[in-house]
Amino acid sequence: MKYVLILGDGMADEPLQELGGRTPLAYAHTPAMDELAALSEIGMVKTVPEGMNPGSDTANLSVLGYDPKVYYSGRSPLEALNIGVEMKDGDVAIRANIVTLSEEEENYEDKRILDHSSDEIRTEDAAVLLEAVKKELQNEMFQFYVGTSYRHCLIWAKGDVVPLTPPHDIRGKGIKDYLPKEQLLLDMQKKSYEILAHHPLNEERKKKGLNPANSLWFWGAGTKPALSSFEEKYHKKGAMISAVDLLKGIAVGTDMYNITVEGANGGLNTNYEGKAQAAVDALLKEGYDFAYIHVEAPDEMGHQGSVEKKIKAIEYLDARVIRLVKDALDASGQEYRMLVLPDHPTPICVKTHTANPVPYLLYDSRRQETHDWMYNEDEASKSGKLVEKGHELMGYLFEM
Repeated sequence: MKYVLILGDGMADEPLQELGGRTPLAYAHTPAMDELAALSEIGMVKTVPEGMNPGSDTANLSVLGYDPKVYYSGRSPLEALNIGVEMKDGDVAIRANIVTLSEEEENYEDKRILDHSSDEIRTEDAAVLLEAVKKELQNEMFQFYVGTSYRHCLIWAKGDVVPLTPPHDIRGKGIKDYLPKEQLLLDMQKKSYEILAHHPLNEERKKKGLNPANSLWFWGAGTKPALSSFEEKYHKKGAMISAVDLLKGIAVGTDMYNITVEGANGGLNTNYEGKAQAAVDALLKEGYDFAYIHVEAPDEMGHQGSVEKKIKAIEYLDARVIRLVKDALDASGQEYRMLVLPDHPTPICVKTHTANPVPYLLYDSRRQETHDWMYNEDEASKSGKLVEKGHELMGYLFEM
C-alpha cells in the first residue's frame, strides 16, 4: 500500500458575492478532485487547535500528525532546520521577510505595508539585498541566513521570544501599531529600510514595474524545536515535496526525505508537474511509502486578495498535480490511499489565515465509494463528518 497527501495551502475560503455565493474552491473547475470526491469519504477537519494561531506552521504540523500543542515551538525555528542553521539552546529564530513598504512617508512608523513578499522576489535577488543588510547589522548577537524568495531567518543569540505580527496579516495597513516592541528589533527594521530603499537592485526593480524590497519585517519567533521521527511514529518511510523552508524544515525535524524539484518556487507559476512526478517516482521507484506534496500557490494568492489567481492556483493543483498523480498510480496497478486538503483557510475577504475547519477528501483505490457530492467546503460540511483533532487525520490515512 502506498499513501499520498496533496495539500493546497490556504485553499479553503469563504463564499464570495462575485462568485455567486460560492467559494473559490467550489467555483474552480476541478474535475480530478470532484471525480475523486464521488468515490471517497469527504468531511471537515479542524487543523488548528483552540487558542493557537492559524499559521501554516501549526496547521501543517497538525496535518502531518504532530499535535501543535505538544510539538510547536515557533515558526522560524522550523524554517531554520531546512536552511541548515544550527540553533543552540537559548537561541531564538525569527522570520525575516523582505517586504515592500510605502515610500512617500518621511517617518518609518507612518509607512504602510504594501506587499509581504515584494512581488515574490527571486531568492537570488533577495540574497543580494540581505548581504547588504548583513554588512551593517550582523554581529555576534544577530546572525542572518538566506532562505527562499522573501522568507529569511534571523538568529538572536540568547534572545527572547517576543510577540511579533505576521506581515501578511496587515497587508495594506499602516505599520505603526504593529511594529516590534523590542527596541533592538525595531531599530534593525528601521535601519534595514535605510539600507535597502535606494539599493541599486531596488532601483532596477522599480524601473521594471516591480515592488521594491525595501525593508525587513520580523515575525514568527521561537526556540529550538524537538520533533520525533515520522518513520518511528508511523512505521512509514516518508518524502516531502515542497518549495518552502517551513515544510522542508518540518521534514528535516521529522527525518523525512526532502525532494527538491527544479522550478518549484512557492508561487503561482511553480513546477506543478515536477512535484507530481517526484511523488510518483518516490512511491513507485524509490521505495517510499508516503509522499507529502505541498503547493503554496493558493495561500499566496489569498494573501494577495486575488480571486482570479486563487481560482487559477486551485485549477492548476487539480489538473497538474492531483490528476497526474492519480493517473500514474492507477496505471501502475499499485493500491494506494490519497488524502487531499488545505492546511487552513486563507479567505480573500481578510487576506490572511483563519482557524476554521477545512474540507478533506480521503480516497482508497481498493474500495471506492459511490456519492453524488463534489469536493468543496459546503459539500464536505454537509457530509456530517468532522475530525475535531487535526493531528489524528494522519492515522485515518494510515488506517491506524
